[in-house]
Amino acid sequence: MTLTTPPGLREGGRPPRGRRIGDWRPEDPAFWAAGGARVARRNLAFSIFAEHIGFSVWTLWSVLVLFLGPAYGIDPAGKFTLTAVPALIGSALRIPYTLAVARFGGRNWTVFSAALLLVPAVAAAFLIRPGVSYTTLLILAATAGVGGGNFASSMANINAFYPQHLKGRALGINAGGGNLGVAVVQLVGLLVLATAGRDHPGLVAGVYIPLIVLAALASALYMDNLTQVRNDRRAMRDACRDAHTWIMSTLYIGTFGSFIGFGFAFGQVLQVQFAAEFDTPVKAAGLTFLGPALGSVARPAGGWLADRLGGAAVTFWTFVAMAGSAGLVLTASLRGSLALFLTGFVLLFVFSGAGNGSTYKMIPAIFRAKAGRAVADGGDPRAAEHEARRLSGALIGIAGAVGAFGGVLVNIAFRQSFQAYGTGDGAYLAFIAFYAVCCAITWLVYLRPRPGRPEGV
Repeated sequence: MTLTTPPGLREGGRPPRGRRIGDWRPEDPAFWAAGGARVARRNLAFSIFAEHIGFSVWTLWSVLVLFLGPAYGIDPAGKFTLTAVPALIGSALRIPYTLAVARFGGRNWTVFSAALLLVPAVAAAFLIRPGVSYTTLLILAATAGVGGGNFASSMANINAFYPQHLKGRALGINAGGGNLGVAVVQLVGLLVLATAGRDHPGLVAGVYIPLIVLAALASALYMDNLTQVRNDRRAMRDACRDAHTWIMSTLYIGTFGSFIGFGFAFGQVLQVQFAAEFDTPVKAAGLTFLGPALGSVARPAGGWLADRLGGAAVTFWTFVAMAGSAGLVLTASLRGSLALFLTGFVLLFVFSGAGNGSTYKMIPAIFRAKAGRAVADGGDPRAAEHEARRLSGALIGIAGAVGAFGGVLVNIAFRQSFQAYGTGDGAYLAFIAFYAVCCAITWLVYLRPRPGRPEGV
């Protein structure tokens, strides 16, 4: 069969000048084979790069607080506040960033959102020094929150490029590549601490300034706008009325919220909980990258397992494992065992990463199950499928925003625990209790045999 260049693409699969594609039909095999796949892969690659830098900037303060020694006069509670603030701002920006893709174009918004990362990076590079006020540091930390929105816009953009049967893999790769930014910024911090010492926190942010410029330029040169993408604001409203939206958002707090919250807090926890062993920042930074790196790798693995075993089953056992890992951390804290503590915390990162993938797999399955019931009751199959896609897309955006807020809760839990008890034990107990609640919710709603249970979730 001879394939012709699909409408909307020039010869060789290249988009027309102006980087605007008006005819995009990824579900058409001929269109996809004749250049659509190549365009989608190119946009995915540069989306991952920009999103990766966004994650690094978002979690920049998880590293910068390690540089804030006695000269800055900030206690552990104040440092946990500095890491909670960007988590809060980032979670709040996720829904508007999701909507911005259709409003301004995926390429245009990626360029703008990448360039916007210069604000927190340049400010941190030049303004952090002994004597700076705590209010100024809070403002600088808040500006880093813009990096948290990049994930939402990147996922919304890449979702539009891929056919349904390839969305899961593409979105998993996109999310995993972005999440790795949490680990990489820890390695950058370690490099700066090992070479320049703790007196130069601005160098960590400075490393990202040329990378941000490169991400913005590459997005401008090599990414595309899909002009037919539209926002369905009613989908957000309709999704908010569905109980599954809030159930899945709660579960996503437990998975992604834990991952990003621990990513922000891990270095500080080590320095406070085991002050003798981590008396210098470089010792803490030498370990903090490990958990986020393994958690990022575990995310697509969680999605792969969910494809084969079912998203709800994988999510349930993930929460069981997370509760067990948090119990291990609590035991280690009580016994003062650093080896056990590190083992438990790394397992928390791994299982929360796997849970990121499995919970995302549950969302479309829930609405496919509802569509199947509607068709069985005499509904139109095409309308039911459209409704399922509409609501699952909206729920992914909402759950992403609510789940990111879990990062705030993790840091608040640590702040209050260290203030009240001098250890993180209170926080670890809270995590165990919350994971137990998530286990119960997953079992009662999605696994327990009962009339009306969503099938195949």
